[in-house]
Formats: sequence, structure tokens, C-alpha cells
Amino acid sequence: MPPHWHVTATDAASRLSMADKPFAELLRHGSMSVELFAPQGVDNQQPHEQDELYHVISGHGFFVLEQERVTIAAGDVLFVRAGSEHRFEDFSDDLLVLVVFWGPKGGE
Repeated sequence: MPPHWHVTATDAASRLSMADKPFAELLRHGSMSVELFAPQGVDNQQPHEQDELYHVISGHGFFVLEQERVTIAAGDVLFVRAGSEHRFEDFSDDLLVLVVFWGPKGGE
């Protein structure tokens, strides 16, 4: 059994392919959770209760945070405060994002 603090890229991809949604949880500890997110076609996510970090692993497109829209590509890191409207738009089919949620409901 692999340790609860280590996830390989192969395991992450496997968990995502077995999920019936565009994301899969990879790690969890206390208030922190790490997910792999691969939206297909449209990103329908709603504001989250915790602060979050997005790390774009592959793909490109746009990210909208409230009223701002920026171009995103592999390697980019994005911060979203809890409760903020946000989504990926006009993104490539290979968009893959690592998401880290942490902290109390309502954000820090």
C-alpha cells in the first residue's frame, strides 16, 4: 500500500480516469486536500468554501476570476480566495490542473 503522503503521476492519472467527474482527490490531511482536475468542454465549477491554488500541468486557455480574464498555460499558478467566482474558459482538450484546497471555510 502506498504511503498517504505520496502519489505518483501514474496513480493520479488512474484515479482521474476512474472518477465519474472531472476531478479526483489525490491527498488529504487536516483542512488540506489535493485534487487533479481535467475539465472537458465546459468548466461548470462553483465557488468553493476554502482558498485554493491551481497549478496548470498541461494545456492552455483562459482563466476567469471574478471580472478578470487571463491567458493560462502549463506551469502557471493561480490563487483563488474562498467564495470567488472562477472558471477555465476556451481551454485545450489536454488541460490538466493540480488543485490544492486548504484552510477554514470562508478562507484565511
